[in-house]
Amino acid sequence: MTIEQSPKLMRDAYCETLTAAAERDGRVIVLDADLIGSSGMKPFFKKFPERAIQCGIAEANMLGVAAGLSLTGKIPFAHSFAPFVTRRACDQLFVSGAYAKLNIRVLGSDPGITAAYNGGTHMPFEDMAILRAVPGITLLEPCDPVAVSELTRQLAEDNLYGIYYIRMARKNAAAIYKNGEKFTIGKGKILQEGTDVTLFASGIMVAEALIAADALAGEGVSARVVDLFTWKPIDADLIRESAERTGAFVTCENHNIYGGLGSAVAEASAQSRPVPIEFVGVNDRFGQVGTESYLRSEYELTAEHIATAAKRAVSRKM
Repeated sequence: MTIEQSPKLMRDAYCETLTAAAERDGRVIVLDADLIGSSGMKPFFKKFPERAIQCGIAEANMLGVAAGLSLTGKIPFAHSFAPFVTRRACDQLFVSGAYAKLNIRVLGSDPGITAAYNGGTHMPFEDMAILRAVPGITLLEPCDPVAVSELTRQLAEDNLYGIYYIRMARKNAAAIYKNGEKFTIGKGKILQEGTDVTLFASGIMVAEALIAADALAGEGVSARVVDLFTWKPIDADLIRESAERTGAFVTCENHNIYGGLGSAVAEASAQSRPVPIEFVGVNDRFGQVGTESYLRSEYELTAEHIATAAKRAVSRKM
């Protein structure tokens, strides 16, 4: 199975959507931590200089500024590389944002292996695990520019309130959805039906899961593929229904298997209908420098690893 690359970069979809939202709503404010070139937000800064704040390499302060803007009724969108806006600024996000019950959107770019040549210090395999424990937060990981556009539009325009964290690659992505696709935050999207095993994936792993499902079909294994783009709140209803339908799970994440998507799915499954689960993700390791293709293989984040895990999960069914 071949999946094409989207003609649009993820960061371009983000910038274009926020720019359009800002034209309609003066409350939309963008903050960045000296990364407007990396985030693709130069067009926004040029068009709305009075609503674009360059905070410098000071992520904790940036989230404090975002909290203050929220208190004035603004809708702040704050960006930095994922490790710096989560690990480094966690206390400000927790206390100034979530504990204070404010309204902030945080974008963490280049999660996991998509940090590539920036290496281990910039390669967060733990950002979602850290934030999953923050009360009331919503965690999102879109897989392509269509999903980025629609979710960003919702966060800017749909009167949503609270702390929202989006993790996404900045540049190329697979083309999974067609323009106009709708997304409901908190609900997964079934991309392919199957009866033997469910592959839950998000972000860059969605394409790998679809490729794996195609390979499994050639071996007589029918795989359901679900894009769980919302990690919190997790779609417990879909997880329960998938357990009843397929009886086995594989979770696929560009993240540490501890505290991430696999943990969220396992928790939901344990509370409704437990089934055999295999975890495809980073096995408690730090990052390193490398090409994304090399890192996919090094950390076992490929369709081949998903297919192997799926066969293990199916073999464990009662």
